[in-house]
Amino acid sequence: MSDPRTVLSELDGRVMDRRRFLAFSAALTGTAMYAQLRGDLAHAMPRAAGYPFRLGVASGDPTPNGVSLWTRLAPEPLVADGGMQASDVAVRWQVAGDEAFGNVVQSGRVAAVPELAHSVHVDVTGLRPGRRYFYRFIAGGEASPVGTTMTAPAAGARVSDLRFAFASCQKWDDGFYSPYRRMAEEDLALVIHLGDYIYEYGIGSGGVRNASLPPEFAPECVTLERYRLQHALYKTDTDLQEVHRLFPWAVTWDDHEVANDYSGIFPEFADTSPEFLARRAVAYRAYFEHMPVPTSASPKRDQVRLYRRLRYGDLAEFSVLDTRQFRTDNPCGDGEQPPCDAGYDPAATMTGATQERWLLNGLERSRARWNVIAQGVMMGQLKHDADGGRFWQDAWDGWPGQRARILQGIVDAGVSNPVVITGDWHSTFVHDLKVDFDDPDSPTVATEFVGTSVSSNGDFEVYGPYYGPMVPFNPNIKFFDGDRRGYVLCTLDEEQWRTDLRMVTTVSTPDAPAYTFASFVVEDGRPGAQQV
Repeated sequence: MSDPRTVLSELDGRVMDRRRFLAFSAALTGTAMYAQLRGDLAHAMPRAAGYPFRLGVASGDPTPNGVSLWTRLAPEPLVADGGMQASDVAVRWQVAGDEAFGNVVQSGRVAAVPELAHSVHVDVTGLRPGRRYFYRFIAGGEASPVGTTMTAPAAGARVSDLRFAFASCQKWDDGFYSPYRRMAEEDLALVIHLGDYIYEYGIGSGGVRNASLPPEFAPECVTLERYRLQHALYKTDTDLQEVHRLFPWAVTWDDHEVANDYSGIFPEFADTSPEFLARRAVAYRAYFEHMPVPTSASPKRDQVRLYRRLRYGDLAEFSVLDTRQFRTDNPCGDGEQPPCDAGYDPAATMTGATQERWLLNGLERSRARWNVIAQGVMMGQLKHDADGGRFWQDAWDGWPGQRARILQGIVDAGVSNPVVITGDWHSTFVHDLKVDFDDPDSPTVATEFVGTSVSSNGDFEVYGPYYGPMVPFNPNIKFFDGDRRGYVLCTLDEEQWRTDLRMVTTVSTPDAPAYTFASFVVEDGRPGAQQV
């Protein structure tokens, strides 16, 4: 394995220094727009190249009049270039009101360019609100699988109910994606992924999946080529592909899309460096190349605009956060540490000041009945001992000052029914969120549901024995389970929010059955979840 501090440029194989990286990123900024506007100049894909849609199709970020579509041409997904030549390829796309495509309502051509690993992003507009649509791509005389998607209701429209699921943490080599097989059987308007879509670690052959992988997968992801291979490997899973094909997604990232527990420009337990910045940048680029996000999320210089809002009429508004990219370094140190005054410094931030203002201003203006904050790491307090002498600093416990500002802002603005949905912990928590967690009389101002992992930690018991003894120290924790895999199903209407914890019996086989492990209700106007 090469030195992980050395990042190779895709263009010429030499070490990419900071100046050259910024120039290259600036040149790349218009690549996604180029692909959409210049599809008429791209070449047809040779038929002999093989079936190009082996990574499936996906849609995301539905609006009342449109949706973002995604695919990537990769006839050989587990080789560095996906089996594609280094040239633009013309791809046709179609959106129809029927599965047979007798009523095509929008269509066009786009170039799949090698600079973006021949991925395709199309921002479709001109659709009708609250409608189901079918879409497909065509390249090299081959048609992709037919995807289905649904636009959001019209702005301000009265919406009686909404059903969505959220998930996170899907380490490919820890288990099969049986939770996705069961999720595909649900009737959903939206799927939200809250991070750790990939893990950056090297993967060997064998394991739960009895995989036989090329040796290129053994090293940890550091280069653009290696991150691309990891994304492609994960995308070959047919159950994951099917849930992408069936429902629109909204995605955000956590740490493992880049490196474990990094904070902004700082790697874990280390200072920043040009090498880490370059690694982070190529990881962000590979993420964009493989996710159904709008072209507005394409990398611009060394940043990606991933935080955004989704609205479902008058019923629900989702504020999707990025709690990784704009963090300051952990104020009290990395890992498990005692609390410190620096955690209350106004300059210490998990979101960055701009995103915090965006969040609070949006919540204050929202007229939705349910206001959902979708984000990566646990917001509720988790004392590790009885006297509060130790906390996990990678979660909101490491930034208690900003957490209190956000929760107080929710109170001051009178935000209707705030609910936080969270990933990361490979465990399930249900929290009462309070401005002051240390005051037992502090009122509950919001509810948090922390979902378990899709596959990470497999069938092993890890966090039940670890976190279970801590629960009595934390009266804000209303429910905990540490060692089941699955997803979270949420059903909203005008009177209540219902959360069902959908677990599978095992991730050691792909077809494991699912069951509802526990259910909770939040009543309109009454923060705090009640188990039912």
